[in-house]
Amino acid sequence: MDELKTILSCIDLTSLDGADNNSKIISFCREAKSFGEKGFPLPATVCVYPVFARIARQELSGSGIGVASVAGAFPSGQSPLKIRVDEVRFALEEGAQEIDMVISRGKFLEGNEQAVYDEIAAVRALPGEFLLKVILETGELKTPENIRRAAEIAIVAGADFIKTSTGKISQGATPEAVSVMLDVIRHHFHKTGKLIGIKPSGGISEPRQALSYYRQVEQIAGKEWLNKKYFRIGASRLANALVHEISSRS
Repeated sequence: MDELKTILSCIDLTSLDGADNNSKIISFCREAKSFGEKGFPLPATVCVYPVFARIARQELSGSGIGVASVAGAFPSGQSPLKIRVDEVRFALEEGAQEIDMVISRGKFLEGNEQAVYDEIAAVRALPGEFLLKVILETGELKTPENIRRAAEIAIVAGADFIKTSTGKISQGATPEAVSVMLDVIRHHFHKTGKLIGIKPSGGISEPRQALSYYRQVEQIAGKEWLNKKYFRIGASRLANALVHEISSRS
């Protein structure tokens, strides 16, 4: 049960729908806070589009729950770099404390690794303190070799976390992709002593799936990663399922 509680505390509780609006995000933030009121761990963050970062920050003020925002032409990455960076800047100005950005998979797949490095570095260079999660969209990268190389580029360019997926394509997180990413993280730690976080995301809605990734992180990277500073799960339905599972075991 302790594992399930830790996982709940590592969730980025996510609302990224076209029908999102202020009242829905307020309700969503109140739902996030209600876990603590019921005696359960709070999720790590609420993750929203940039236009809702300010209202989420206001609603979550003092709760201990952070505000994350997808920014930088999420989910495709198909916008000019200046526009992408400006959107991240806007999200930060609106109160986001964490940024989940996508890489340009198209540029990567055509062999333009420098462009991928540059876009991450440009976001990392923005002023202020914020956590940067870089989404690889592993379902579009296809091969372990591509996933490995994209993860390496993201880390060198300044990612605090590497993340599997946007949740907007049919293939989300997979154990195979997470294994490759964890291997890159482990090698980077052995080389530099720096811990980089991992965020499986996309299609994770059941506690058994979350537990599988939790144990995979422990086995490949180590117990040091098993907290919200270095482990997150992006999900919209998982939190309630975890609460139900924890309650049933009590």
